[in-house]
Amino acid sequence: MGKVLSALSVSVDGRITGRDPGTGRGLGDGGVLFDWYGSGETPSREFEGFRMSPESARLFDELAGSVGAMVCGRHTYDDSGWAAGGGPHPTAPLVVLSHRPAPADWPNQTFTTDVHDAIAVARDLAGDKDVALQGGGLVTAALEAGLVDELVLHQVPVLLGDGRPFFQTLPRQVALEVVEVVPAPGVTHLRYAVLR
Repeated sequence: MGKVLSALSVSVDGRITGRDPGTGRGLGDGGVLFDWYGSGETPSREFEGFRMSPESARLFDELAGSVGAMVCGRHTYDDSGWAAGGGPHPTAPLVVLSHRPAPADWPNQTFTTDVHDAIAVARDLAGDKDVALQGGGLVTAALEAGLVDELVLHQVPVLLGDGRPFFQTLPRQVALEVVEVVPAPGVTHLRYAVLR
């Protein structure tokens, strides 16, 4: 069985979106968080059109290649426009954690209302591959439930000043162990194991 992980771009002040994210506006003015996807010469083996630095491409492709299913929260789903189909990964099916009804029946998308159910469904879909989580509220709920094995912060050297935070309030401290630090142009990749 694979790991449950989250690998998100984040500003130095801990934001995963900029100001005014929402349907039709994407992640707001936080687009700078994703500049490193296209600022290099090394093409990704996993995502067509992504060209990164060699350092970023190695880690990104390792992570993306390990993913068998994705789980996202409803804010991330709506802000990213996935209600029209698709998802954050070119081949992995998407499970959406939401307390609102599903907008439509799209291939490769499943809706659940509980974080345990969402991750269980994603584990079944992923087989022996990893489950990747997207969205601050979802990651926080999964950490609180003890369901996360690894966190990867693609930290971009910018202070956004506003936007959605990566982590929401946790009821307890969560200990992490540094697994890898990869400095790269425009981003530092921080990989942590979640200690239980």
